Amino acid sequence: MEKRLQKAIADAGMMSRRKAEELIAAGKVTVNGHPAVVGMKVDDSADVIKVNGETLAPAGGKKEFRYILLNKPRGYVCTMSDELGRRCVTELIKDVPVRVYPIGRLDKNSEGMLLLTNDGEFSNQIMHPRYHIPKTYRVTIDGKVSEDELVKLTVGVEIDGETTGPAQVNVLEAAPNRTVLQIVIHEGKNRQVRRMCEAVGLQVGRLKRTAIGPLRLGMLQPGKWRDLDAKEVAMLKNAIKAQMVKAEEAKKREHAHNQKGKFNRGKGNFAKKRV
Repeated sequence: MEKRLQKAIADAGMMSRRKAEELIAAGKVTVNGHPAVVGMKVDDSADVIKVNGETLAPAGGKKEFRYILLNKPRGYVCTMSDELGRRCVTELIKDVPVRVYPIGRLDKNSEGMLLLTNDGEFSNQIMHPRYHIPKTYRVTIDGKVSEDELVKLTVGVEIDGETTGPAQVNVLEAAPNRTVLQIVIHEGKNRQVRRMCEAVGLQVGRLKRTAIGPLRLGMLQPGKWRDLDAKEVAMLKNAIKAQMVKAEEAKKREHAHNQKGKFNRGKGNFAKKRV
């Protein structure tokens, strides 16, 4: 069956669709011996697709999807391998017969909830900014946090020339030398929570992700992992579907608003011509 190349790679469980696009653009992917381009159509049951020299397994048969929850400790990076020799989160996942990869990232000094899978479509939907799947963090700040700083974090701050979307910010603990915040964001910019805090002058002492959508980390110990059960997977997929519906409704409203604007402008131009 024909599909876009990056989707074929993600469906094979090698990596996320976004990562596949990066490798295609970097010239690391070939189709039938020729350099690939992002968005090209392939038949993953017939075409020979190679990623970094590794041949994609032909499509066919029922694929075994794994959905894994890891409590990432500090000191690990969220990559399959690391050129600098740093410890990778995949080293913590033992005795899994299929190749899984992280959904999104937590930086080396951050900890907490990390999902890994070989389901490319699921990974893309969790990470895609269009669907606004919320991520919840427990953030320990060195020192006090003012009301003004809380408001700025809630409304949005500028990162790389763009303003972050609204966030939910609550104070969990307050002491003279430290403040513990709960921050919920709906985006996935690189090191976003740390950079949001830095943008308003706050120093992060510790950052831990505690939830993705309706799924919470719970009592899982650092460095330990477990498979999600069918109910948890369904819960996440239902959350994704709900966000898809909202995104589609918002798109329709925006289209209707734009069409109404064009109609009103057209009426105005017609009136001017008659005058």
